[in-house]
Amino acid sequence: MSDPNPASHVSSNSQPADTKLVRGLGLPQSIALNISNMVGIGPFVTIPLFIAAMNGPQALIAWIIAAVLVICDGLIWSELGAALPGSGGTYHFLREIFGRHRSPWARLLPFLFVWQFLVSGTLEVASGYIGAMPYVEFVWPQMTETLKQWHIPGGASTVAAFCCLIVTWLLSRRIDIVGQMGLILCVGTIITVATVIVSGLIHFNSELITLPPDAFKMNGQWVHGLGGAMLIAIYDYLGYYNICHLGDEVRDPGKTIPRAVITSVIVVAGIYLTMNLSIIAVVPWEEAMKSTQIASLFMETLYGHQVAVWFTGLILWTVLACMFAITLGYSRIPFAAAVNGDFLPQFAKVHPTRRYPVVSLWTLGALTAVFCYLPLQTVIEAAVVVRILVQFIAQILALHVLRTSRPDVPMPFRMWFYPIPGLIALAGWLFVLGTVRWQLWGGMAAVIVSGTIVYFLFVRKPVEDIGMPKI
Repeated sequence: MSDPNPASHVSSNSQPADTKLVRGLGLPQSIALNISNMVGIGPFVTIPLFIAAMNGPQALIAWIIAAVLVICDGLIWSELGAALPGSGGTYHFLREIFGRHRSPWARLLPFLFVWQFLVSGTLEVASGYIGAMPYVEFVWPQMTETLKQWHIPGGASTVAAFCCLIVTWLLSRRIDIVGQMGLILCVGTIITVATVIVSGLIHFNSELITLPPDAFKMNGQWVHGLGGAMLIAIYDYLGYYNICHLGDEVRDPGKTIPRAVITSVIVVAGIYLTMNLSIIAVVPWEEAMKSTQIASLFMETLYGHQVAVWFTGLILWTVLACMFAITLGYSRIPFAAAVNGDFLPQFAKVHPTRRYPVVSLWTLGALTAVFCYLPLQTVIEAAVVVRILVQFIAQILALHVLRTSRPDVPMPFRMWFYPIPGLIALAGWLFVLGTVRWQLWGGMAAVIVSGTIVYFLFVRKPVEDIGMPKI
């Protein structure tokens, strides 16, 4: 029987036999990996930063606007992921749409994505480990003093880096085993989040949700505050596209990928909004925005210190699930680029028996461990800003090019009300860029410029030399 979606074999058919992966992920595993990635430590770390960005609970407006932006962007990911399933996500999409042309400038964009990803992706993962350390200290109050006594350089940052390497080791397995592990970890995530929501709703005190006098005073400061809150909210939503990075390992990707992306966005958007309201209806927002252990403080306020300690263990389980899922997906991006000849060939190496991309996975683990020594807020902001131009905005353009110039590509899923969701997403990304600190613009520019230089000096090759696959 012929395959109704020949595009689904683009990457796998073009790979040498020793780089092929196993299609072991169905819809439940795909949704579980996405949700574990999206929930994770994010809201337990960023709620204080989020409230502080607008100095009050009116920041929840940013959650709603960011949810609309993410849903619209999720439709873009869904359509691209269904039409062009393959390892690498954005890299794969940009390469198949732009990189097929002979011009080296056309192949620059896919390369730049992988280049910036080595920074933005590992920063994102590192933020989870950094943000988890205050919760570790809640369970182990003597951690800082003990690490000093043991002469551990870097203190909590070194603990975070060590945890990163442990998760990387856990991921050194076949994808079918990893998928089952992802389901188990996702169960812990759901239990943790459900506990917060149910406890908050039972003890909901609406009188605590008060607004400051200037909550809706529209001026430049308010607009910048909204942009800052949206940036943090977007960071918390990141991961709705995780399954697109694993397209070569997904069963029936034309249906599974869109369903996993859209389902996870809707579920997590509802979870986040309810959880934020639940927490600030128990812990006054003035106190919440100063806490580095907001979820533990929430449980301690309701049930006492001992229960809060046990619950913090669940939070750390959730962190493990998130870091597990996100590192899994991200490890496939440099791997896919290397397999196609667009990155260092060492990254294409697959473990001979466990069939996972060994060099790509462990390189990302090592880079993440290094970034664990940076400040949390800087890591969060940079992780989002660096990728906006070369990933999110580039994909909007790529989808338009695919629809208008590639009628030969099957489209198992088409976004609703095209092109409106794409235009909404574009406006949202441009707004966020327009409100960030100039230092972040400088960092983004440095990554793009340095990547361009490296590409033309060391990577650029004629298209015919790399055996580029045809769609």
